[in-house]
Amino acid sequence: MSRTENSTPLLSGSAPVSVGSSLVSPGMTGTGALIINADDWGRDRETTDRTFECAIRGTVSSVSAMVFMEDSERAATMAQGSRIEAGLHLNFTTRFSAPHAPSRLVERQQEIAAYLRRRRLNQVLFHPGLTRSFEYVVSAQLEEFRRLYGAGPERLDGHHHMHLCANVLFARLMPGGTIVRRNFSFLPGEKSWVNRVYRQAVDRRLARRHRLVDFLFSLPPFEPPSRLERILSVARRHVVEVETHPVNGEEYRFLIGDQVVRWTGDFPVARRFVVPGRQR
Repeated sequence: MSRTENSTPLLSGSAPVSVGSSLVSPGMTGTGALIINADDWGRDRETTDRTFECAIRGTVSSVSAMVFMEDSERAATMAQGSRIEAGLHLNFTTRFSAPHAPSRLVERQQEIAAYLRRRRLNQVLFHPGLTRSFEYVVSAQLEEFRRLYGAGPERLDGHHHMHLCANVLFARLMPGGTIVRRNFSFLPGEKSWVNRVYRQAVDRRLARRHRLVDFLFSLPPFEPPSRLERILSVARRHVVEVETHPVNGEEYRFLIGDQVVRWTGDFPVARRFVVPGRQR
């Protein structure tokens, strides 16, 4: 599976974007922000180093940190030393690679991974037999994040967006009051009505216990250019998270070179991941 999300949102025209249970047009919520968040911090040395270059350059606002991975310890030290804001990137699908990862934890995670990967529908089905495994794997990652970063995460999302799977969502395994990544934002017609209704229901459920940004998009695709221009236009009026994976060459070149500066112009990339005082 690619390290990027398979379902990539695409802005086109001037139609409103689906957010939660309503359609929102740019200009309705006031002050905007452009948050560029890099996933997979600590997965391996290459991922950490490429992301670090972008963060120091100021083209990445924050990172989502993986724990129990081969570079998690070093990445945590780098984040704290450079004051890079980090949230927890819950991982249910990529095998924990840190030498100190408990064998029982690895076994439980792989049990979950086998279920989630078996068929796409399993993400939306609650599996009673895996309840304790999910609880254990989430709890262990929360505790490891506290150990590495000195405090519990104020923000959570998921590797391959699996933090939104039914066993995590309906068991309320993510701490209440935290910022949690919502579903990708799509235009009406880009997904089936069943898909859109389900995503809206998930976001409404999230918003009962967590803080959400207004919109979520992935950084690629970079063509057509009008897509990024429209994302920036939305960010001027709304809080927008743009998900990126600097380990991917095209994204890294965009973030480390002049392209990102030409794109954002006079509108700054946020220095941290902040959702200012809003609870939906």
